[in-house]
Amino acid sequence: MPDTALVVMARYPESGKTKTRLARAIGHEEATCLYQAFLTDLGQRFAGGAYHLHWTYTPPEVDFAAFVANLIPSHAHSMRCFPQEGKDLGSRLHAAFQWTYARDFQCTILISSDSPQISMATIDRARAALDEADVVLGPAEDGGYYLIAMRRPYDVFTGIPMSTSAVMQMTIELAESQGLTVHLLEPLLDIDELPDLLRLAQLLEADCSLAPATAAHLASGCLR
Repeated sequence: MPDTALVVMARYPESGKTKTRLARAIGHEEATCLYQAFLTDLGQRFAGGAYHLHWTYTPPEVDFAAFVANLIPSHAHSMRCFPQEGKDLGSRLHAAFQWTYARDFQCTILISSDSPQISMATIDRARAALDEADVVLGPAEDGGYYLIAMRRPYDVFTGIPMSTSAVMQMTIELAESQGLTVHLLEPLLDIDELPDLLRLAQLLEADCSLAPATAAHLASGCLR
């Protein structure tokens, strides 16, 4: 079994509950279909690779395993799913690290599902950085992070107001206050608002291989 768990924080795509900020610009149905394309890209890129792919999902009552098995049938047996637990995003992130640590994974790399263009090379750099650092962060351009990786389930979440521009800086400060070393990866765009999506569309026009399912969906005309 691989020693590293790669965990995707995901939501089951439901119209009216998925990518709601983006949906204000492109509509709920379109936002839901687009998000499903994000999940397809992430699953096809990372399932069956050097890291054991996990999905931690919400809402907890859905059959997310059946959903992703249908989405990526060729890798249905190489993925695991477990529900998110906790009253807020910080506690759900912490719980995900506790879940993988309890199952003897030596390293856990957790990524957002809002950056379908994240590459295997970025994941590899995060894993390599864990040989020296306690906490690895991938800064998102909005002040949050698209990736966090640790060997142990350190609490670098409590008291941090998630979904604000101060998240990453406060996370660094909380980690360093515990004597933990932090390594930063390259910044990456995550897709929350229409301007983010327009920038992603430009990237994918130049290189659709960054996120093929998303590129194909955008090419079908959702931004026209």
